[in-house]
Amino acid sequence: MNNEQWKQAETALACMEVIKNGTNDPVTIEGESDDLHCVGIGTDAAVFVYEPMPAYAYKLYAVEALPKKEAEIKVYQELIGSPYFPVFYGAGERYVAISHESGLTLYDCLLYGVPVPKQVIEDVEAARAFVRSKGLNPRDIHLKNVLLQEGRGKVLDVSEYVQDGNDKRWEHLVWAYDNVYPLLEGKKLPLWVLEAVKNGYYRLDPSSVNMQEFADRIGRLFFRK
Repeated sequence: MNNEQWKQAETALACMEVIKNGTNDPVTIEGESDDLHCVGIGTDAAVFVYEPMPAYAYKLYAVEALPKKEAEIKVYQELIGSPYFPVFYGAGERYVAISHESGLTLYDCLLYGVPVPKQVIEDVEAARAFVRSKGLNPRDIHLKNVLLQEGRGKVLDVSEYVQDGNDKRWEHLVWAYDNVYPLLEGKKLPLWVLEAVKNGYYRLDPSSVNMQEFADRIGRLFFRK
């Protein structure tokens, strides 16, 4: 197999533009290609699948976020061989090419009421330990960056692993999994509730947030009988 087969999508990708809208706001997409299908939108980039080669995924960055693309390349080169992350194939001027990973994000699991097994949490913990063993910092791990894949966990978006500091996102998710999720497992949560919780969390200082107080407040607002 041609090791650079993924480059066949470059012409289609050149037709697309990703526009950054803010620190925590999703990007918007301009342009059109019959062969590209958007499978994910983040705050810095959008992810596309090129239909003639569905085994690959292309993370196309907004111009302002191109430094994160370079960081992501360096991180993926350090993580080669780990089963907890997508396979990195290469990069173009505005994108990185990785394996297209199937599965639901943990966010979607909450939305559709799909149970999340403890194994997923354990896999992410193992992934974080592997990242640290490479001298990197496993940041920005949240509901939309973890996939449930055949009962196991897979971590997406490694672009912040070169940054310092602990954003506490994963620790807070583990707390919520242990203390809140048992009451919600298997239940479909409305999109507006998930978005309201996410937006409320973003307004908190992660270094000093009291998760029990936050959970109690959310419970009073949305889950009163």
